Amino acid sequence: MIAELQTLVAIARFGTFAAAGDRIGLTQAAVSGQMKRLEERLGIKLFERTGRSATLNAAGLRTLERAKSIIAMFEHIADPVDEASGGELRVGAIASVQSALLARALGPFRLRFVNHHLRVVPGVSLHLLDLLDAGELDLAVLIEPPFGLPKNLIWRPLVREPYVLAVPEKLQGDDWRTLLREQPFIRYDRSSFGGRQVDRFLRSHSIVPRESVEVDDIAGIAALVGHGLGVALLPVVDGSPPPVAPIRMVPLSELGFYREIGILQPQESTPAAICLAECLMATQQ
Repeated sequence: MIAELQTLVAIARFGTFAAAGDRIGLTQAAVSGQMKRLEERLGIKLFERTGRSATLNAAGLRTLERAKSIIAMFEHIADPVDEASGGELRVGAIASVQSALLARALGPFRLRFVNHHLRVVPGVSLHLLDLLDAGELDLAVLIEPPFGLPKNLIWRPLVREPYVLAVPEKLQGDDWRTLLREQPFIRYDRSSFGGRQVDRFLRSHSIVPRESVEVDDIAGIAALVGHGLGVALLPVVDGSPPPVAPIRMVPLSELGFYREIGILQPQESTPAAICLAECLMATQQ
């Protein structure tokens, strides 16, 4: 039954029987067979079938949400019940929080869950959101998504990080508009939530920069700026190491924008995940 429920979640996530089968290693016929057995076992129809397509009906959508909860409970069925016995906590974290926010929270967390194995999964925010929604993470620290979240996930804001224009230390001038228009631009990767914020800011001010490089890693972008390869719109990240070459921060005045870093976790979280979330929140007090 668990396999069938996992396949149901995959169909909802990837859209079709064929796409779900490709991702979980089953043929379309095998996926179809699993769904037929699941419907027979539950005694309800989960899909509206028209020709070759199948769409989850109202009963299917209700079953989907329950299936996610059942899968999550099944994955933790063997977890120790006491804090001292050990277990595993899977935490997704964007690169910029690993050496600051997350590092500060792990000390207090270890006092309670001394034998827990912590597995930190890196990635951009969108990828971590997908992993969390699929039940492959217990908690994620990421940039607030610019769209509605699944109902089974809870968002808890941690810190707001203002964006500035990073320029080489010896570059003259404090007019950020002029610098953005005249200097080569090192872009924060547009596939990330932070990069999308940068893109919206540029478009809102009708600025078309002379792009030279597009990178996801904030420390890497700062290093490129420090070596004189261009300017970049970057968040001021708490606890990040200094770039290998010196840079200067030009404020964006009252027109500045922010990215919000926060915790995303399922409503039904493990005791270890709840503890780490509280420890992360305490770092901001």
